[in-house]
Amino acid sequence: MEIAWNEVAIEMARQVEKEVMPLFGTPKAGETVGKNVSGDVTKYVDKVAEDVVLSRLQPLGVNVVSEEIGFVDNGSDYTVVIDPIDGSYNFAAGIPIFAFSFAVFKEKKPVYGAIYEFVPKHFYEAVPGRGAFLDGRRITVRKPERGKEALSFYTRGKCTGLINRVKRVRVLGAIAVELTYLAKGALDGVLDIRNYVRTTDIAAGVLIAREAGAIVTDETGKELELRLDATTKTNVIAVNDRYLLDMILEELENGR
Repeated sequence: MEIAWNEVAIEMARQVEKEVMPLFGTPKAGETVGKNVSGDVTKYVDKVAEDVVLSRLQPLGVNVVSEEIGFVDNGSDYTVVIDPIDGSYNFAAGIPIFAFSFAVFKEKKPVYGAIYEFVPKHFYEAVPGRGAFLDGRRITVRKPERGKEALSFYTRGKCTGLINRVKRVRVLGAIAVELTYLAKGALDGVLDIRNYVRTTDIAAGVLIAREAGAIVTDETGKELELRLDATTKTNVIAVNDRYLLDMILEELENGR
């Protein structure tokens, strides 16, 4: 059975939107209701959103990797990697930067990725070899301008020398969104070197960024490989050109 993944993604995103947006910025959204498979706190809004997603995916019989429940093996060739609300802290705090993240793999190869940014209602998607799109319009990373680089940069003290070598540093609190901003040319790079992000956070964003022309690696400069689980933590560097990647790797090597 062939599945129209784009239809599944947008339908699911809108179902999640309908259920969660009345909670935006409310104390209820941020209430702790348990812990996920990695031991992190599960917020009420995370649980509401995941319940919507799991009920929609169950009839399809696909494997599921989700931030709260982990890996569900249904014996399928297809695995859906999903974060129903990436940026749930922002959501609960009333900060309008959060998104629905959805990626599909056949065996271990990505076949489709989508991110729906709730507040501006932007729908990003990508298919390997076909490009990246925002609301149906082709998007690409922007041409680099030396000395004018803008990065989203998550660190716990490593690589801080980089701050003095670029013009702007951002931390927006939703890496799925930030990867789409790289893909459409609003940022030059996104890096998280806290050994913190998981596949659920970045699977769709990495595919969209790559299809838009970004280079995506681990902290050593090797092509980033995504593991289909919800517990492995990793580092990610995504940039719009090799010069910027080399600058970041140089600063990492310096240990500053």
